[in-house]
Amino acid sequence: MTTTHPALTAEEEALLPSEEDVRHYAEHGWYLSGKLLTDEEVDTLVAATDRYYAGERDRRLPVRPPKLAYWEPAKGDVQRHNDYVHHEHDAIGRILRKPLIGAVAARLARADEIRIFQSTLIYKPPISGEPSNIVPWHFDKHYWASSSSENMLTAFIPFHDCGEEMGTITIVDGSHRWREIGADDTVVRHFADRDRDQLEAMLAENAAYNGAEIRKVPMVIPKGHMSFHHCRVYHGSGANVSGRPRQAISLHLQDGANAWREYPLSDGTLAAYNHDVLVRRTPEGRPDYTDPAFCPVIWRDRDVPTTTTEGRPA
Repeated sequence: MTTTHPALTAEEEALLPSEEDVRHYAEHGWYLSGKLLTDEEVDTLVAATDRYYAGERDRRLPVRPPKLAYWEPAKGDVQRHNDYVHHEHDAIGRILRKPLIGAVAARLARADEIRIFQSTLIYKPPISGEPSNIVPWHFDKHYWASSSSENMLTAFIPFHDCGEEMGTITIVDGSHRWREIGADDTVVRHFADRDRDQLEAMLAENAAYNGAEIRKVPMVIPKGHMSFHHCRVYHGSGANVSGRPRQAISLHLQDGANAWREYPLSDGTLAAYNHDVLVRRTPEGRPDYTDPAFCPVIWRDRDVPTTTTEGRPA
């Protein structure tokens, strides 16, 4: 039986993943969507990010989190990463909150609700040999240890046709189903703070431990389309040799069940995420990953009631 959603048009309903697509995602850890954004929406996104890079903001973060990715012109022509663009810039945020994106994510994650977890604006310059252009192998859940959910996912949204020559995102097929070797929690450090060769070796060791072949699948994504990947699937990206910038947003998404959890590390500290110094607190004093200022809902099935942080119907 097909469920219809009032927030979606008939044309958008047709773009939702099929059951076969959802099974593919569960097995392989990735999904290539149809055209979820119109050309006009993508062009609006490009213009809005140009204004963002020129300094336009609708609001600023109240404090600067300790591990914030935040390119500024003084950093030069390196690969740019800017977190929280959905919060700081309304024109960008409006497009990232498009219900269709959330509905696709909900179908893949088999979730009733999808909230934004983070949004990172990315600009990869066409500079041969620029070391920041290479993103080594990693998976996102390593950096989200303070999140309780294992069903979080990311939508990679390029602003143009994006293929291998642009250094598109590349997925290690099925790696979200691997068991990791040991319990070395240094992996919670961001890939930018780790040795690239060490990460290559970690990927190879984990594949061998699982008796798995490393099958790398470059995501070839037309304008307006996007790729989705599971929070535990290994991915990275290569150099941009296209001669023009690669521009995109990584839209990290959390299912409705996700919440902050206490996750002790081997050095005696707790795993933390940038949200922890920004979001409101629950009645128990924990970071609230449902805070609508930073983690807005972009999709909720109409039969799911809205609740407060105390668990009462809103």
